[in-house]
Amino acid sequence: MAEQCRDDPGCLSCHIYGDLQEKNILVLEQLWRAEEDLDLHLRSREYLNLLLALEMSIKQPEIRFDTIASSMGIEAIEKARSSPEYAEGA
Repeated sequence: MAEQCRDDPGCLSCHIYGDLQEKNILVLEQLWRAEEDLDLHLRSREYLNLLLALEMSIKQPEIRFDTIASSMGIEAIEKARSSPEYAEGA
C-alpha cells in the first residue's frame, strides 16, 4: 500500500510503522503536497480498501490528519468522500 501511495500525484512520502512493544499497533504516515491531492487519495479505490480493513479492527482505530493549521479525524475522510466531485466520478 505504501508503494502505491508514493506513486499518487502529490504524495511526498508514505511510510508504515509498527510498534515494537505492541504487535497490533501500526502507524500510517503520509505527507501530501496539497489538501486537494490528499482529497483525491481519500476518494481512491485503494483508500477504500484501507477503510474496509480498518472496519475489521478489533478496536476502533485512531485516525488523525494533521496540517500546519489544524488537526482532524475521520471527518476529513467523510468530507472528501462525500464531495460532489467524488459522487460524479463514482
